[in-house]
Parts: sequence; C-alpha cells; structure tokens
Amino acid sequence: MGERMARCAIPRDLVSEPYVVVPIPTTRRRARARGYNQARLLAEAIADRVDMPLVDALERRHGGATQVGLHPAARRANVKRAFAVRAEARATLTGARVLLVDDVLTTGSTAMEAARPLVQAGATKVFLSTFARALPYLE
Repeated sequence: MGERMARCAIPRDLVSEPYVVVPIPTTRRRARARGYNQARLLAEAIADRVDMPLVDALERRHGGATQVGLHPAARRANVKRAFAVRAEARATLTGARVLLVDDVLTTGSTAMEAARPLVQAGATKVFLSTFARALPYLE
C-alpha cells in the first residue's frame, strides 16, 4: 500500500521541493492492540521511496472514541485538539512542506485537526496522502 501511495503522494513538479513525511499517530491503546500504527507504516514506505525524511512530529493528546460509525459532527468533536507537535520536531517543521499520511479519509476531521498544530509550528504547507477514501456518511 505504501509503495502505491509513494507513486502519487507528491506531484512530480513539486518533487524537488523539500518535504517532511509525517504520519498521523494512533492512540497508544490501539497501537498496543494492533502492534503497529498503520499510518506510520505507510509513511515509512513513502519516505523511503521518495527519499524524504520521516518525522514523528505529532503526538496524540487524547484518544477519543473510535471514529467508526460516528456522524461527521461527532467525528469533528471527537478529534478536536487531539494532536500536538512534539517539542523536538518544532525546528524541523519551521518553513517545511509536510506530507501528512493516514490510511483512510472519511470526513477529513482527523486530517484537519492534525494539520492545525503543524501549521502553528511553522509548516508552510500541509498536504495529505491517504490510501483510501471512505464513502460519505449517509443517514
């Protein structure tokens, strides 16, 4: 999956621009249960393929409930202020373009909340790459 994402993660005309690849962190509980963070595995593959640094710039402040099955408004509330930039990553983000990586995009709530502290820490632009796009929530 990561190899496929790497082929289209960064537009060809922007490859010469410096990027850092940042995975969206999962909760400690989910990482322990699964044994891995799927977004980080995808980000590792992309970073290796495009020869750009992988930076674990984000940390989760709180876990929140799983997003599966939540209405879009509940998803936004669930991830509100869930992410913060790690102190040791701030210098790396200043002036950087960030390729934020996650496995699935549903409403974009997680991506928006993850991007916010990256920009506040000095990232000039944040792009998102996901492996899949879930169907819109239907009532």
